[in-house]
This record gives sequence, structure tokens and C-alpha cells, in this order.
Amino acid sequence: MANTVELDLAGRTLRLETGRLAKQADGAVLATYGDTYVLATAVASLSVKKDIDFLPLTVDYQEKAYAAGKIPGGYFRREGQPSEKEKLSSRLIDRPLRPLFPKGWYSETQVIAMVISADQSGSSDILGIIAASAALAVSNIPFNGPVGAVRVSRRDGQFLINPDLTSLEGCDLNLVVAGTADAVMMVEGGAEGLPEDVMIAAIEHAHQEIKRVVEVIRRLGSANGKSKRAVITEQIDPALRNTVRDLTATPICQAILIPNKTARQERLDEILAEAVKALKKEDDQDRERHVKLVFHELEYTEVRKTILENGKRADGRGPSDIRPITCEVSLLPRTHGSALFTRGETQALAVVTLGTSDDEQRIDALEGEYYRTFMLHYNFPPFSVGEARPLRSPGRREIGHGALAERALKTVLPTKKDFPYTLRLVSDILESNGSSSMATVCGGSLALMDAGVPIKEPVKEGDRVMVLSDILGLEDHLGDMDFKVCGTEQGVTALQMDIKIAGITAQLMRQALAQAREGRLHILGRMRAALAAPREQMSPFAPRIYTLKIKPDKIREIIGPGGKVIRDIVATCGVKMDVQDDGTVTIASSDEASAKKAIERVNQITEEVEIGKLYLGKVRKIMDFGAFVEVLPGVDGLVHIRR
Repeated sequence: MANTVELDLAGRTLRLETGRLAKQADGAVLATYGDTYVLATAVASLSVKKDIDFLPLTVDYQEKAYAAGKIPGGYFRREGQPSEKEKLSSRLIDRPLRPLFPKGWYSETQVIAMVISADQSGSSDILGIIAASAALAVSNIPFNGPVGAVRVSRRDGQFLINPDLTSLEGCDLNLVVAGTADAVMMVEGGAEGLPEDVMIAAIEHAHQEIKRVVEVIRRLGSANGKSKRAVITEQIDPALRNTVRDLTATPICQAILIPNKTARQERLDEILAEAVKALKKEDDQDRERHVKLVFHELEYTEVRKTILENGKRADGRGPSDIRPITCEVSLLPRTHGSALFTRGETQALAVVTLGTSDDEQRIDALEGEYYRTFMLHYNFPPFSVGEARPLRSPGRREIGHGALAERALKTVLPTKKDFPYTLRLVSDILESNGSSSMATVCGGSLALMDAGVPIKEPVKEGDRVMVLSDILGLEDHLGDMDFKVCGTEQGVTALQMDIKIAGITAQLMRQALAQAREGRLHILGRMRAALAAPREQMSPFAPRIYTLKIKPDKIREIIGPGGKVIRDIVATCGVKMDVQDDGTVTIASSDEASAKKAIERVNQITEEVEIGKLYLGKVRKIMDFGAFVEVLPGVDGLVHIRR
């Protein structure tokens, strides 16, 4: 029998239903919001794989083409590899859910959110979080939720909850906020250089609506009545725990203060290997694993104690100190713009390529087709962390980091009218010890200016902050919160927050944003020392794009019969050429002379005869009453016999 609950949310009805679809899953909920339907399921294996000491959670978000009345493209005409939107939405659902599974829950767990009907509101990702949380709430899977989520934007100083795609146009804020009834779990989105206090106000406003969503999910979970499975926590011999502590605690404290990342990790590995060798017993199969578990617990507690009690970090910095920074531009002679941003042991090579409208990326989404004129691609090769492993296509982490950096920089880019180029920015991480996505923002900002892109302001990250600024990989791994803040001197352009605990307060977010601003301003100063403003001249290898405006009734003359004229201009002048219906003509070429030659051809074709202007023309035909002279290409004038 189906159970249903409803909630009026921002003028639309949020409806959650369980007990009718996918009944063999441990938990299944159909969430509807307008005409968008998302079916979320949650299933956990009954057994635990041996030697597992982490949460094996998989979250997948899928968009079915039939949801929007479409047939998939491609040869097979069926859904294939997840799109970038699906990967980002999978991360969006995963991040607020993962911290709320109880410690010791090591059963293979899978959450799937399928979009089976889609309107044009663009709310399927938000609905995916809600549906997934509800599926876990009605299941027998232990979960310290539920979680709610909303999108918050701002127009004319007023906050809007869950605006559709049309309403988002003209807004200066777009944030997805997820949380429990007590605290915020995740923030993801961008803004147009808004002050930190506005960002906090938006998150607090969103959390009030999240509480209402959480309550309706609780009602659904209570009505379903499934009892949760017990979490069996593995017991470790207290005597062994004490022995491992006595043997390794002091060496761990010494090792974590080694400044060099590689040397520090090598020493920690040595300490662990020595402990395993000293305490291993052949007749106890679990002993080695227990030694490793206790060792990693000690590493966690000692790193945090050293920072919180003694104010010491692995590289000797204070809580708000930024690592040494170097900025270099124009590294690569044949690229259109390049920069190398190095901060401590994190290094990003950012390269910009300028293209024409032919290089725009066409995206066929459920909400409709659109084109991207700015693409940021983030790559994290294995050598950046000293590993040797096969190269693969970008994973969810790389897609997510690239999307964050793209959002941060997109706000300061010029309009298509002012700068008619398609932009591709590639960030190759050459070395990583924390905050590589943020280094991408800094390096990308410099590379754009090096390419001559007239950005409004340089963008810099505010680092991932809790109590610490500019965290190391070790601090990221063992910390509770990952707070990325990107922005200009004026304010925030992108914000991303993930946590590993059960939520954070508004006061802690205020502290994090304030500390992030200090770090942001510091690094902006270092970036200006390398390049203070966009270059006035672009690379000689970059295409030059020129825009002309002609009368719409002249378009057919430029195109010619069957495209004959425009093809001839492209072939003889060696340019790319595009003509819009409103009479906008775009000519692109890496050779300025070729572009000017094409412009001259267009002007000749579209020029109109002016009264009083002197023309030098060729006599085409002589008649008794005068002569016909070609004054412009295809335009003849009569020179009459004067009497």
C-alpha cells in the first residue's frame, strides 16, 4: 500500500510516495515537484566484505531521455556514459548523505536517483537529494538523517527558493544548500561578487526551508515503519590498543611535523610497518588489520591535537598562514595564454585557448539545448601525487573541481558582445598537496589575463577553511570540513562546502568566510605582482575576430546562390565566417591581413551608392543615351549623355 506525504514548497507541491514502485529495494521513494519526477532507491548488501574499514557507498544520478520526450543521440540510441550534469548531480547527492551513515557501517550501499519525468524547471538535482534521503529514511539502512535541500537565488535583493531556469536569469546568486533539521551539510553554487554576509543570509534563509522538507521526510519514514539494521562495530582488544599507542604515538607526533609531504608520508608508513611487524601474530588473522585501525585512529587524533592544542601544523605555519606563492605567466610560446601558479607543494599549469563560434560546445540537456562558450577542464594526472597508475578519462572528482573553478571565473568574463570568442581553459595539476582546485582558479585567472581576455577582476580562492587556511592534503584527509571560497576583492563568486560531521553552525561559517577573505586578499596581491591586468595585445597565434553589422536584406548577397559567395570569401581569404539573421557578420582569422581582406570583400558587397560620392568604375555597356558603369560589385550606374 502506497504512503504519500505532501508539502507546499515555494508555490509548488513537493510530493513523496513510497510503497508503489521498486518494492524489492530496501527503500524506494518517488519524489515529484511540478512535472519533474525522480525515483530514488537505496539498497545495502546483507554481508560485509572481509577487511573493509570504510563506507562503500555508491550514489548514481541518471537522466532518462524519455523524461523529456527525447530519443538519445548516438549510434545505439540509448543512454550511455553519464553526462557531465549527471556526474555533478551524483556528487551533489553523495556529499550531504555520506557523513550521516553511522560509524562502522561497512555494508555495500547503493543509492540510485532516476529522473523519469522532467519539466523545464531545472529542479531535478534538488529533487534527487530529497528523494535519495527519503529512500534511506524509509529503508532498513541505518542513516542519521534525513536531509533536505533547496536552491536559493537572489534578485533585486530578495531571496528566491527553487526558482525555475527562466527565473534564474538576472539573479546574482545561485546556491544549492542541503542539511538536516539542525545544521547545514553542504553548500554548492556561485554568485556575482556578493559580500560574505549576503552569502550567510542566503544559507540561513535556505536552511529554514530545509527544515520543512526534513519534517515531511520524517513523516514518511515514520509511516513506513521499517526497523533499522544493527551496526555491528568490530571490537579491538584494549590491551592491543594500548600497546599500539605506546609504540607509535610519539613517533607519529614527530612524523606529522615533517614539512615535506613525501618524506612525512614515508615516515608514517615506516612507523606503521614497524608496528605491524612487532605485533603481528600468525595465529591471529585479524591482528594486523586491528593494528592498522588503531594506528590510523592515532594519526587522526594526534594531528588534530597538535593543531588545536599547540597551534602547530605540519609545515610550521599558523592557522591562517598561506604557503609561499609564486606566479609566472607566458610560459608557453605558442599558446594563447598560460600561467603557472605554485603554492607550497601544489602547482597548477593553466592554459587558455581562444576559439570562434565553431568551437562552442553544444549541450543536449533534458531542459533543452544550449551552447557553452566557456569551458574549464581540470586534469589530475597520477604523477602529481607521486603515483604510477593508468591514465583514465576524468572522474567525478575532476569534473567537480573543474565545475567549481569554472563557476568562480565565469562571473568575471566579458559578455559575448564585448569579446566574441569561445574560451577553453585547461588546468593540469603538476603537483598536489591540498587545494589544487583552488590553485586552478588562481592560475586560470592569470592565464585569462595573459591571453588578453578583458576580465572584470582577477579571481582568487579563499581556500578551504575551518580553523585553518590553505590546508595541506593531510589536513584535508583528517579534518572535519572542506570550505572552498572563490572571489574577487569585491566579494564571493563561488562557494563549495563539504563536511564529514553532522553539520556546522552559521557562526562557524561566518568565521570561515571571514578568514577566507583575508587569505583571498593576500593571494590577489601576489597575483598582481605577476600580472596586474589583462594584456592589451593577444598572442600572435590567437585568432582575431572582427564583427561587422550589415542590413539584414544584404545577407542573401553575402551568402550568394547556394552559398557560393561566402564559400568563395572563406576559400580565397583563408578565414572563418559566420552570418547571423540580424545582420551580424563575424570574421575570424589568425592572420590579420586575411581578415582585413575578407572585411573588404564584405564591405564591397554590402556597400550602397552614396549621392555626391566619387566612384572609379569600369564601363560595362555603351548605349545611344550613355554608358552603364559598374561603380560597386554588382551595382551599375548610368552615365547619361549631357546635351
